[in-house]
Amino acid sequence: MSRVSQARSLGKYFLLIDNMLVVLGFFVVFPLISIRFVDQLGWAALMVGIALGLRQLVQQGLGMFGGAIADRFGAKPMIVTGMLMRAGGFAAMAVAQEPWMLWLSCILSGLGGTLFDPPRTALVIKLVRPHQRGRFFSILMMQDSAGAVIGALLGSWLLQYDFRLVCSVGALLFILCAGFNAWYLPAWKLSTVRTPVREGLARVLHDKRFVTYVLTLTGYYMLAVQVMLMLPIMVNDIAGSPSAVKWMYAIEAALSLSLLYPIARWSEKRFRLEQRLMAGLVVMSLSMLPIGLTSSLSQLFALICTFYIGSIIAEPARETLSAELADPRARGSYMGFSRLGLAFGGAFGYAGGGWLFDTGKAFNQPELPWLMLAIIGLITFIALWWQFGQKPAASGMLEPRV
Repeated sequence: MSRVSQARSLGKYFLLIDNMLVVLGFFVVFPLISIRFVDQLGWAALMVGIALGLRQLVQQGLGMFGGAIADRFGAKPMIVTGMLMRAGGFAAMAVAQEPWMLWLSCILSGLGGTLFDPPRTALVIKLVRPHQRGRFFSILMMQDSAGAVIGALLGSWLLQYDFRLVCSVGALLFILCAGFNAWYLPAWKLSTVRTPVREGLARVLHDKRFVTYVLTLTGYYMLAVQVMLMLPIMVNDIAGSPSAVKWMYAIEAALSLSLLYPIARWSEKRFRLEQRLMAGLVVMSLSMLPIGLTSSLSQLFALICTFYIGSIIAEPARETLSAELADPRARGSYMGFSRLGLAFGGAFGYAGGGWLFDTGKAFNQPELPWLMLAIIGLITFIALWWQFGQKPAASGMLEPRV
């Protein structure tokens, strides 16, 4: 095996271990924020939605700057610093008693993600050959699902004792992850050239097709982020216990581990990436429509299953399509900018979803937020079809070099 092939192989194992630690640290804390502050402390869902939206907006909205800086200085210092900042955000969240304290902790957590998320994604593109990326992203997402269940189970168990324990464990996991990266991550450069920050950003902003695609994904993410806000609240309301939330993530894990990789392998030979993304989005949108009318946990879980199946179809294709459209001369900048749709979608999805949820309850129209989300999803589908329906996405970008 050549040195380059060996570096790629070892790099993939490193990415899988790193990803598991990050996913565990995140899901120990974030799925339980809405339960803690809405159900236990009685805050309005809007207040918690603003907090979650701020985290998403800061992390993903500033991601292009984090990615551009990583293009210039390398991945390692950005990743280690960002993970320590995320741990600090969790520590602040543990003592939050007022909305502004929760907002501040989420902003700090988001700033940390701004630093570590784009370079981690760019490393995947650097180390995994183009024809293997779809499958590798599928493996990462299967790992995400398993980590989400383990994290939610651990967080739910800790929550019965003290929310400060939940945040402390999340912070500890990110400190461990920072140490793992500081010790084992080589000082790799992300791009094929040493791109100045301003040049990397300019290269992305002049790529009109990529910019349009990323901004269109705002609608997709408005649906996707509800697994962190409205779906846990709905499960808790119908079940009458926050412990039922862990079964929601268990469903996701079971479906992902059993279906994600086979569906990705089967569909990549028959459909283009944009077709898979649009098909999954339609399934996600239609599954949202009846949620507000459900009255039993079995009905709700059936709809959540359908939603997750749509996500399983769409998500690997979305991630791979973003990588295919990225310029290898500025990977960090492209991957940072690709998070802008998540920034806007997260902000609107969390804050708007929280407001619609409160409004629906106040006017005794619980179906209102879910109807609006379904409409947004279908509008996003039309926008993607307009972009890609007549012009398939480019593929076969320059192969990355270690």
